[in-house]
Amino acid sequence: MEIQALTRYARMSPKKMREVARQIQGRRVAEALGLVTLIPRKSARLIAKTLKSAVANAENNKNLSADNLVVLKALIENGPVLKRFKAGARGSASPRRKKMSHIRIVLSDGNSN
Repeated sequence: MEIQALTRYARMSPKKMREVARQIQGRRVAEALGLVTLIPRKSARLIAKTLKSAVANAENNKNLSADNLVVLKALIENGPVLKRFKAGARGSASPRRKKMSHIRIVLSDGNSN
């Protein structure tokens, strides 16, 4: 059975988020949570929050134990981009792209129901 959690519009670029998301894919939930709490990055905090939400969904909605769960997928999808300008030299402006991402974590208990 697959359980998922989704965090949308996280204010961090998808490229930075994917570096941490690759580390937890395929691991048991307890091991993955321990790993992201040790990584000193903002993206790790956001992924940990989504991972805890997925575990809570499994326990409360599907009556599954967190001990048996495995992180099946940790997907980081592109969100919208805020386009801003910053003042540059001699009265010019330089563009800034503030990227957002959507975090999707899919857990599995090993059964394919």
